[in-house]
Amino acid sequence: MKAVLAIAATCLSATFALAGGETPSNPEAQVYFVKLSDGDVVQSPVTVVFGLSGMGVAPAGTEKENTGHHHLLIDRPPLGRGEDGADELSYGLPADDNHIHFGGGQTEVTLEMAAGEHTLQLVLGDAGHVPHSTPIVSEVITITVE
Repeated sequence: MKAVLAIAATCLSATFALAGGETPSNPEAQVYFVKLSDGDVVQSPVTVVFGLSGMGVAPAGTEKENTGHHHLLIDRPPLGRGEDGADELSYGLPADDNHIHFGGGQTEVTLEMAAGEHTLQLVLGDAGHVPHSTPIVSEVITITVE
């Protein structure tokens, strides 16, 4: 019985952790990295191109169905995890060195990055920088900057 309860609690917490905000997403939508893959070794500056299918890109503040804007998470736990995980899912993503906002509708960025390993994840946010209800997130990838 304890094992069943533990599994149920894990499933419930995983579902809750990825609940997202109030803006619905297209269940078919995907966000992904273009020309950058897990395990890549790159030179700085690093150009990161954002791919999106199943939804459109619109600047922050634009309330249009099936749209959002990109956020790049750098060197931090995956969306919804870590000490601020629940808050970022419900109230929006912070803007700092680990959470870069592209509220103008940008679809790429060139970043100066220090040598070493870095994790990257893309998150689509709604008009108010809140992940959609069913968040649209990429896989977390690890790159090495030489």
